[in-house]
Amino acid sequence: MAARGDYPLKGRELIAEAPGLRMQILTLDAGQEVPWHWHSEVTDTFWCMEGPMVIETRAPATVTELAPGGMHAVPPRRAHRVTGKDGGPCRFAILQGVGRYDFMPVG
Repeated sequence: MAARGDYPLKGRELIAEAPGLRMQILTLDAGQEVPWHWHSEVTDTFWCMEGPMVIETRAPATVTELAPGGMHAVPPRRAHRVTGKDGGPCRFAILQGVGRYDFMPVG
């Protein structure tokens, strides 16, 4: 399931989609996550709407906490995952582009 980027979420709202570009609003319930994955071409740009939220990356390993209004971008080919802080809920907008979208799970 996660190989397609299809994982349990409280909410997923598609705002706009065009070739090479997609904007969504994702809502994570307590205990939910966007699991570890990476993209071949697209950058994920996150805007926290309700949080706080946490974006973790590998190679290099970083932990970025966003409060509502905060923004962070993860470039292509960098493994990352998203959670609410301390496993709590969060809601965020995500712009994915520019390029072909794929969801490559990590181990």
